[in-house]
Amino acid sequence: MRKLHNGGTTRGRWKSRVAIAAVGLVGSGLAFTAPAQAAPLFPGGPEIPSLPSLPEMPAVPGLTDLPGLPAAPEEAPANFSAPSLNPGNGEVVGVAQPIIISFNESIDDRAAAERAIKVSTEPDVEGSFYWTSDSQVRWKPTEFWPAHTQVTVKAGDTTSSFSIGDSVVTTADDATKTITVTRNGEVVRTMPTSMGKQDHETPNGTYIVGEKFRDMYMDSSTYGVPVDSPEGYRTFVEYATRLSYSGIFVHAAPWSVGDQGYNNVSHGCLNVSTEDAQWFFDTSQKGDPVVVQNTAGGVLDGADGLGDWNR
Repeated sequence: MRKLHNGGTTRGRWKSRVAIAAVGLVGSGLAFTAPAQAAPLFPGGPEIPSLPSLPEMPAVPGLTDLPGLPAAPEEAPANFSAPSLNPGNGEVVGVAQPIIISFNESIDDRAAAERAIKVSTEPDVEGSFYWTSDSQVRWKPTEFWPAHTQVTVKAGDTTSSFSIGDSVVTTADDATKTITVTRNGEVVRTMPTSMGKQDHETPNGTYIVGEKFRDMYMDSSTYGVPVDSPEGYRTFVEYATRLSYSGIFVHAAPWSVGDQGYNNVSHGCLNVSTEDAQWFFDTSQKGDPVVVQNTAGGVLDGADGLGDWNR
């Protein structure tokens, strides 16, 4: 038999290892029982007993009581038919534009309807719902939208994805009778203006740019003043940009250019020159905010339809 360099034999070395293993197992408190038959480690090699099975690990108290992972939230069922959404799919709008959901029926359970509407934005934007009637709910951000936000609205079977454009903010100040337009914080144009005269003062507040008319007739009968009365009028105007449903526009008023920047002579609209009116008509977009300040005209009604930011 081959000798080891320390004077022991191969068989003797295996026996000593088995003995040490047995002592270690006894010292650990584990019972050791040699099996009736032991398998050789390799053909012709020494036989060693199989190691006993390790005891089962005790259960950790409370481990089985841990709650499972939360289930993914389920989309609430819609309690309405497919509504119309504004802005529409693919539109680019201004930073003051609210989301308008118009239903085909009156909604009895408003909370359930809100749960069925999902507004997703990139980046994240905080906002809230508010109802203008039983068949229309709106959602707007807490503050103006960040420029270039991407928005997706899902309301039942209707979906709209739209974008916010540059931050174009207009301020009309009656103290200076000047309109100032900024784009992403930089002043891009200033315009002298004439606002509402006495008893027709332009209301203060934040307006939202709405529809535009290349030309139109301003008609006092639309708000209850007969055309043939002393305060009545029916006037042709160009480059009219609506700011309120109550009839306030930015429009060309070449007849008042001499008063623009100095005196208020309109019936509530923001009169500007034809050149400035055309520039504003071409530059502004649906949803841009127009802030009117320092007038004696109270505040634009939040229920006006374009007065959402005054609610």
